[in-house]
Amino acid sequence: MGKNKIGLVPKLIMGIIAGILIGSFAPEFFVKIIVTASSLFSAFLKFVIPFIIIGFVTAGIADLATGAGKLLGVTTAIAYGSTIVAGTLAFIVASIIFPSFIDPSVASQIGNPEAGMLSPIFKIPLEPMVDVTAAIVFAFTLGLGISALRNHNKGEILYGLFQEFQEIITKVLSTIIIPLLPIYIAGTFANITYAGQVWNILNIFWRVYLVVIPLHIIYLIIQFTTAGAISGKNPFKMLKNQIPAYLTAIGTQSSAATIPVNVECAKNNGISKEIREFCVPLCATIHLSGSIISVTSFAVAVLMMNGMDHGFSTMLPFILMLGIAMVAAPGAPGGAIMSALPFLPMISIPSDGGLASLMIALYLTQDSFGTAANVSGDNAIAAIVDYLNKKWNKKSANKAV
Repeated sequence: MGKNKIGLVPKLIMGIIAGILIGSFAPEFFVKIIVTASSLFSAFLKFVIPFIIIGFVTAGIADLATGAGKLLGVTTAIAYGSTIVAGTLAFIVASIIFPSFIDPSVASQIGNPEAGMLSPIFKIPLEPMVDVTAAIVFAFTLGLGISALRNHNKGEILYGLFQEFQEIITKVLSTIIIPLLPIYIAGTFANITYAGQVWNILNIFWRVYLVVIPLHIIYLIIQFTTAGAISGKNPFKMLKNQIPAYLTAIGTQSSAATIPVNVECAKNNGISKEIREFCVPLCATIHLSGSIISVTSFAVAVLMMNGMDHGFSTMLPFILMLGIAMVAAPGAPGGAIMSALPFLPMISIPSDGGLASLMIALYLTQDSFGTAANVSGDNAIAAIVDYLNKKWNKKSANKAV
């Protein structure tokens, strides 16, 4: 791989700029060509989404349900709880702050971003092989079934099959979906620009970032303060030791790629070897507090921009589902938003089309910060689990005496 290779975020920004230029200056037929390309990609994405769920959720659950028993259960519960608290906090903050710059007049100016858009020249009738709900139920049933079999030394063939299926889907994401995203985003922005709404939308984008990125930092401080209060460690010293992993995650945009550096940070925080080597890789998969802050905030922004319902009763089931669904997020950049796409209809945002494309563009341009928040929070969990493990071991030793 050449060192001069352009990263995903610069490509996405170039896609947004190219889309705005095409929508502003290109003739209608040319805009229609790129809109058609974007529409074909959207149809393929919709086709692949159920497979993303089956591939990642099945393998993820099958993995989670085997291992270190009590420790696994506690770590998973803390990670899920932390993710849900993060999503709820993001909803509350967004509900309080966003109305100051997304008021009803902005929503009426923007209207439905898809209203004045051009239609593609042609469409391919590509329907998903199974719908999203069926894929979720199938994935959960199979994942739990495989894990139960593996606890009785069976089910390894099925487990291997879904591990390899997951690898195929990861390959589809990394070689087709992610590389073509800039064209998809360019098509959407060309169409929004052509419809005359792009500057209203961009005017909201940058303000949303000013809320989301500081919120990642605030939640990290909350996590490490809680971990410090429980474990008796200095939270500010732990935060200082976390900086190398935070910066590595910003650079790589991958939780998986940051694991070795994060294990070293956990060592510097005095986390025992067995816990840091168990907790950090596991939480890299199941603890996505930074990602859920981003996805929830952007979902609320998109709903507000379109004058749609964004109340707590609408958002809570979405947040609870995201906490499970994003376990399906692969280590590739943008994995979290791809895993969240199937559940956008829960809040009346179609999984394909202009609104989903806006969500993808919003999310991916800050993905590094979300990933950095995810992996850094993992070590706060490791500190709590390490403390609990020592306490249990002490209890066992006292009983034995």
